[in-house]
Amino acid sequence: MAQQHHEMTGTGMGAGAAHEALAAHLQDQATEFLRSLRLHRESTTDAQGAEESLAAARSLRRAARRIGAALHTFRPVLDPQWSAALRPELAWLSGTLAQEHAYTTRLERLLEALHRLSGPPQVPVPAAPVTSAASAASAAPVTVTRTAPGRSRPASADDRGGAQRGLTVGAAKAAALLERQLTLARTRAHSTALQALGSSRFHAVADSVAVLASEVPFSGATDGLEQLAARAESDLAEAVEALPLGRAGHPYNAEALAHGLHSAESAPDAQDAPWLKVRSLLRLYRYAHEVIQGPASLEPRVLDASHALNVHREAAAAASAAAQAARTPRIAPATAYALGVLHADQRHEVEAARFAFQRAWQHETVSTG
Repeated sequence: MAQQHHEMTGTGMGAGAAHEALAAHLQDQATEFLRSLRLHRESTTDAQGAEESLAAARSLRRAARRIGAALHTFRPVLDPQWSAALRPELAWLSGTLAQEHAYTTRLERLLEALHRLSGPPQVPVPAAPVTSAASAASAAPVTVTRTAPGRSRPASADDRGGAQRGLTVGAAKAAALLERQLTLARTRAHSTALQALGSSRFHAVADSVAVLASEVPFSGATDGLEQLAARAESDLAEAVEALPLGRAGHPYNAEALAHGLHSAESAPDAQDAPWLKVRSLLRLYRYAHEVIQGPASLEPRVLDASHALNVHREAAAAASAAAQAARTPRIAPATAYALGVLHADQRHEVEAARFAFQRAWQHETVSTG
């Protein structure tokens, strides 16, 4: 990050030019917000119109997110009362509009994982002929399964086949249960979003954004945008320092899974929180960088790190949904077993995303240090 810090703060942008750059960014995003709102209102009720409505809502959410991020990072140079009033409203709107898309992608992710996990096992390769019982025993692969605390025995083909059959049987019912629960949640989120877009609260937000499209209320402060963006970068670096990147640097270290199994109610949230914080701060850093140097100037490594944290959040949320479904009363044991395997699979995806972030971030540090 050292080289990026130098690039971001070494542009020598004067106060007037800096304010013009911020004003142009905010007005562009406000225009995109209003355009997306118009498209959303003009969309029809048929299938094509529904797709156009979803796309317009996503664009609306992206614009609201970028405006809110700029108000947060560059708040010293903006009118404080106006900024403090608008920023939480934009966060409310962005969060409300994000839910329907989140439930849709979560369901797709879980159903795809179930299909992958419950698919037909690979046909084993026939073993080479052996001439004695001793050589046969030495040639056979040994898989260990638990029989009692502190004891183990080799797993037989029946054990492995039985586990696969149990997963296959339970996967269909697990998929149906997840589809019911997440489709219901998505439908409710859609209704909530429509209600929000028709509310007086949203109209007040839209009015403020419409004013922003023509005039940006500055505070009169002369703080440099580069220094404010550098503060966002410093906050990000501090949050990354708190992450267990040493452990995340070892693939499949099972930390994410182990914590999730000890307490499905609280431990994943507790251990995921620092990573989610870094994701939020990395987004603020990216958006600040867009204001200073434009979106095309972001290095691929930053985008890779951001993508890894997005996958981390999606997998963590999917694991939580699988765990919640497994707590449904009176479900069949095979269904609960399939959901447990699905939960473990998604927590392993969380771990893989941490590993990917660590590689992107450390590569960035080495190449710029």
